[in-house]
Amino acid sequence: MSDYIRWLEDVSHEDTAEVGGKNASLGELFRELTKDGIQVPYGFVITASAYRRFLRVAQIEARIKQLLSVLDTKDLSDLQKRARAIRELIISASFDDVLRGEITQAYAHLCKESGSPVDVAVRSSATAEDLPEASFAGQQESFLNVSGERALLQACKQCFASLFTERAISYRVEQGFDQDDIALSVGVQRMVRADLACSGVVFTLDPDSGFQDVVLITGVHGLGEPLVQGKISPDEFYVFKPTLRDGYRAILAKNLGTKWNKMVYSESGQATTTTIRASYAERSRFVLNDDEVLLLAEWACRIEDHFSKKLGRPAPMDIEWAKDGNDGKLYVVQARPETVVSQREQHLLQTYRLKQVGEVLLSGQAIGQRVGHGAVRVCPDISRMCEFQQGEILVADTTDPDWEPLMEKASAIITNRGGRTSHAAIVSRELGVPCVVGTEFATDTLRDGQEVTVSCSEGEVGKVYKGLIEFEVEEVSLPSLPTTSTKVCLNVSEPRKAFTHAALPNDGVGLTRIEFILGSYIGIHPRALIDFEQIKDPITRREIEKLTWSYPRKAEFFIERLAQGVAMIAAAFYPKPVIVRCSDLKSNEYARLLGGEQFEPAEENPMLGWRGASRYYDERFRSCFELECEAIKRVFYTLGLKNIILMVPFCRTPEEGRKIIELFNDFGIHQSDIPIYGMCEIPSNILLADEFLEIFDGLSIGSNDLTQLVLGVDRDSALVAHLFSEVEPSVQKLIREVIQSAHRHGKYIGLCGDAPSSNPDILRFLVEEGIDAISVTPDVLLKTRIAVSALEDETKPESSVSLAQVQVQ
Repeated sequence: MSDYIRWLEDVSHEDTAEVGGKNASLGELFRELTKDGIQVPYGFVITASAYRRFLRVAQIEARIKQLLSVLDTKDLSDLQKRARAIRELIISASFDDVLRGEITQAYAHLCKESGSPVDVAVRSSATAEDLPEASFAGQQESFLNVSGERALLQACKQCFASLFTERAISYRVEQGFDQDDIALSVGVQRMVRADLACSGVVFTLDPDSGFQDVVLITGVHGLGEPLVQGKISPDEFYVFKPTLRDGYRAILAKNLGTKWNKMVYSESGQATTTTIRASYAERSRFVLNDDEVLLLAEWACRIEDHFSKKLGRPAPMDIEWAKDGNDGKLYVVQARPETVVSQREQHLLQTYRLKQVGEVLLSGQAIGQRVGHGAVRVCPDISRMCEFQQGEILVADTTDPDWEPLMEKASAIITNRGGRTSHAAIVSRELGVPCVVGTEFATDTLRDGQEVTVSCSEGEVGKVYKGLIEFEVEEVSLPSLPTTSTKVCLNVSEPRKAFTHAALPNDGVGLTRIEFILGSYIGIHPRALIDFEQIKDPITRREIEKLTWSYPRKAEFFIERLAQGVAMIAAAFYPKPVIVRCSDLKSNEYARLLGGEQFEPAEENPMLGWRGASRYYDERFRSCFELECEAIKRVFYTLGLKNIILMVPFCRTPEEGRKIIELFNDFGIHQSDIPIYGMCEIPSNILLADEFLEIFDGLSIGSNDLTQLVLGVDRDSALVAHLFSEVEPSVQKLIREVIQSAHRHGKYIGLCGDAPSSNPDILRFLVEEGIDAISVTPDVLLKTRIAVSALEDETKPESSVSLAQVQVQ
């Protein structure tokens, strides 16, 4: 084994000091996991000793030290001059005969192994790179489609030189690394012809929330460099690890990216790659089919398991993959420990909240969950680096590692292009800076000096507000919170916030509203999808076509989107129970959905009209409810998320309840598999509680509707608002009765209204009556749990039944 060249089978994790973190992880992957079927392109490593020899023999070491000896990284102009001078020293130097000979001989052997001259990928691996203490994300260069000895040697020198870009020097200073202690290794691998297929990145955790039970796969057509650089919005796939390991096809969600461009081999000129426009057919399809997504996810889990065992701790991974257009196979081309999200303090929860609502100027994809504000600085390119001031908001088309000295100064970052694994996203997470990517028009819409607020605290959509909006930050040390006998659950209906909310000390989800997912993630009336050909309005037809253009069967749009929304929430809280309430929109609310007016009646009092259970078995809506059931079956049976519980809203009579159970059976949902609860929100539900509890597996009190119907008060009317009160004796009498009825039957009884979190008297009443669970919104969960604990210390109630125990199979 040479001091300067090592083949991948001779490299392991223990060789980090000599080959850098990236190449050490790659060698570990090749020698330990290819025998398990994970495909890794063959290649060799040029060691850090070779780099040091190159500098020594070329007699440029002393000059480099001199240029770095008096360095102020805050003086960007001086930093640029010194960095450029060092790079020019390296590029103009020559390899000595020994190094040149060993590198070219290794390349010749690689060509011989392949049976023909090969194109290679040439990647940098700094000796302090990709360690848990420092990510060095994208700090050094990579070169693709390098062919021939001369081009390989030149690419190696360019890799060496990339150790001294402005951003790399500045980053090492910020991280406290001694410049003399850093060296560079170069990895040389056979190219995977992803230019003829696709490529992307895999994280074995959610990179925003840190939720570790998912694999996030992103992908684009062609070579992957534009994805990492944030120049393309990729396809995204979420896969749930626990049920994937159990053999389920556990794809939680798929999001089609725009993928306007793709990088391919260059056919002429000195450039080895070029970027071209993607075709309509390419943009309209996912880069991977479901089998390929699942295979990559399985590989990612195996890689994570291996490195976790090797390191003796959980090791979420950052993996690069590529598909070869010639042989049709998937390959892993890089794998290294994720070094940003996984290193966060896990026991300190920070929640950012805006104190008021403002005018939204732009929106895009939220990165992280923070809020920042300040004055805008629009930077069309890196040439305006010296103008950027500390605390300004960086607005750019996209970013790459050259932008990092600016990003470190920014209070927030906004880009036109990019996705959740783009350079801007990765670095902003590391810096703890709110970032909104993929806004499309930020550089055209915003102007220098304009004051804006950047919010990533409102779910998957990041928003740019006009002006400086006040916000607050709540910090909670999670281990200090008490446990309670009364279960304190969450109301959660925003799928992309579910991973964050799951970190709160909760006992599951007491209410997920399907109608919220329907309104926010689907937006189209189900009948308008089922009976699309009957849509009369041409504008409505065009809008539906626009939203469903990638779905040959339009009803599949509804099923898939609803299944994804429910699955993301169920996965976030798995294996804790998640109660999913079937749709409960009223006719006027359904009419507001796209295409809804044509299919909805005009009711005088929709609150007491055609809603809840009465819709499901009606021939005018039966086919719509079947779509809901198809989505639920996909979540339970296909994805293996067997922690869900269904709940039927506004069921007026036991006869109606029995009809719904029969309807579920007709549509393939069986109560023996999935528990079915009823909402308790109508006086008849309590007066006939014994009958309803024979039909349903439990009841959940909807205190708003129940109070309205007991007192005969329109809760939306200001004229009688003073009469609306859950503490009114008649309301509490009925709640007490239904709690007692549920206890007699040994079945679950909970409450999912807002009253317990806003009225201490109601909370005390419920705890004293021994209710099994209350469910509140995330913003009041912490204070509610503390209050429940204090009440239990006073009363020590004995609840007969805990939150329904769901057998996760």
